[in-house]
Formats: sequence, structure tokens, C-alpha cells
Amino acid sequence: MTDTDYPPELATAARVKELAMGLWVSAMMMTAVQLRLPDEIDDKPVEAAELAARLDLHPEAVARLLRALAAHGVFAEPAEDRFAHTELSRVLREDHPHSVRYQVLWTVAPWTWRAWPHLEEAVRTGERVFPRLYGKEFFAYLAEDAPRSAEVFNRAMTQSSTFTSAMVAEALDMTGVRVVVDIGGGRGHLLRTVLERYPWLSGVLYDLASVVASADPALRPGGELADRARVVAGSCLDGVPPGDLYILKNLLEWDDERTVTTLRNVAAALRSGGRAVLVQNLVDDSPEPKVTTGMDLLLLLNVGGRKHTRRQLTRLLSEAGLEITDIRPTASSLFVIEVARRAPVAGGA
Repeated sequence: MTDTDYPPELATAARVKELAMGLWVSAMMMTAVQLRLPDEIDDKPVEAAELAARLDLHPEAVARLLRALAAHGVFAEPAEDRFAHTELSRVLREDHPHSVRYQVLWTVAPWTWRAWPHLEEAVRTGERVFPRLYGKEFFAYLAEDAPRSAEVFNRAMTQSSTFTSAMVAEALDMTGVRVVVDIGGGRGHLLRTVLERYPWLSGVLYDLASVVASADPALRPGGELADRARVVAGSCLDGVPPGDLYILKNLLEWDDERTVTTLRNVAAALRSGGRAVLVQNLVDDSPEPKVTTGMDLLLLLNVGGRKHTRRQLTRLLSEAGLEITDIRPTASSLFVIEVARRAPVAGGA
């Protein structure tokens, strides 16, 4: 039976079943990546038995796994039990210039398998479920109980930043800026890119001590950018270092209270004429709506957070005494959103 002969009502039902089986596909991709099957396939098709021999796996089970993924376009099976790369499977290789290996592993980290079944509870209450399931806050759990997941998270963030940093740096307006502060900047890939692009700038990498402990060597004492960079440990919930331009990339993803606290700390630290730049997705204008809305629900589960629409973001900024002055798209799914202190209302107190 060809696709054109397949009854439309059955095709509709099949599509719904495919969506419901998304959990299965996640498990397939996680397994293939963990076993490094994408890394073992080069430019030519290879027998499943050969892959199994190299990796000490069961040959028939390897063929079944790759065949199931091939049905979703991840790998191809040009002949029975012979498998080749597709565009989707190639980016699972660790050496691919646009590898998503660690982003995939982060998406299916062990804690997610326990959290997602409680989505109904989160939708009923609007509250995060992670503390009840694990007995502590999400990031405390990563730091104290799940070092492997924490490492995957940091690598995933670095991998994502590698894709987008140059695009973001190009979209920034550095007019009048001498000191840029990257708040929650992770290991500093974006800050390094910014300092390399704008050689007159000095920069501060600001994140939790457990994160900046593994900051980019170029930003550390003795590094190639050390004369223009400082690495500072701290929490943006307590305050932020002084600077002319603050960058907050994918940071404002927790609950509204902590988001407003962070923004108020930025507003308080802004020098006269200073600006802040939010670099993030917008739910209502995303080129990746499935990714953005799915991540929005994951943030509800683990930290009680969210991805924002323009209206939601405008409201939170207003509560912190800030306002949007410009929004510019980048060549990625991210927007550069410039904000400044809200201008006083004419005739107001």
C-alpha cells in the first residue's frame, strides 16, 4: 500500500500515535548517543553487526534501534541491517561543528523521566514539582546530588552558546560601552566572543562559584584575554557587579519573583545612560515553537519558571522599573532585547 492509498483517517490516527510515542523516541536518541553510535558511523553505510562488534553490543538489537530511529529520519537504512547518516543523525556526533549531543543528553537527563509524569499536577496548581520529588531546589540538586547531570548541563549550555555567540555579539550595540557584564554567563563563551569582537571592551563574567570554577581559560589569569576580563563568583539574586552594559542570556527563566528580583538588581546597578540586554527566545515569535513551548513546560516542572511572551516580559520589566527600548532578531532563535530604566512619567511625582 502506498502513502496515497492509506486512508486519511488512519493517517491522522497514526500521526497522533507518533506524537504520543515521543517518549520512546527520546529513549532511542538517548541510547544511541550514550552508546556513541553516531560517532562510529562515518561517510559510508556500515553493517549493524560491525558497529556491535566495535562497541561490544548485541548486533540484532543495534539494528533494531537504528531502524527505529531511521523511521524518524535519524539515520537511514539503505539496505537491510546497513545504516548510514542523515542530516539529523550527523549532528549527534560529538565532532560535528553544530553538534547537539549534549543538548540531547540534557533534554533526557535522568531527573526529567521522574518529573514529566507529574505535569498534570503542575498544570492543576501552576507550581513546580521538583522540590517535592527530590527534596531540594533544582540547582542545589544538580550541584550536590547529580554532578554528571550538572556537567551535561554545562556542556549543553556551552554547546548552545557556541552556535549563537557570534550572532549575538554581532547584534549588540556597544556604543559608549567600556565595561560589559555577562550575568549568569556560565563558562564565559559569549563574553569571550564579545571581547574578541570588540577589542576596546573590558568584561566581567558573573555566575555562581560552582560554575565559574570552570570558566574559559582565556578569561582567567594568564589567559589571552585576562588583561580585559574578570571572573567574579556570586548570585544575581543578591546583586550584580558595576558595568555599562549587562547581558542576561537565557537567564530569566525562573519564577516571576526571582526574575523581578534579578531585574531590580540590574536596574539598581545601572550607571547613568547604562543599558541591559536580554538575549532570549520569545514564545509568541519563535522560529522554533515546538522547542520553545516544550522548554516552557519543563521550566514549570523544575523551577516554576517560564519562557516569556513580549507582553509577559514587558510586565516584569515594568515591575523592576525598566522598559524595552529595542528588540532585534539575531540569525538564530534568540532576540536581543535592549532595556533601560523606565523614563519618569511627565507630570508625575
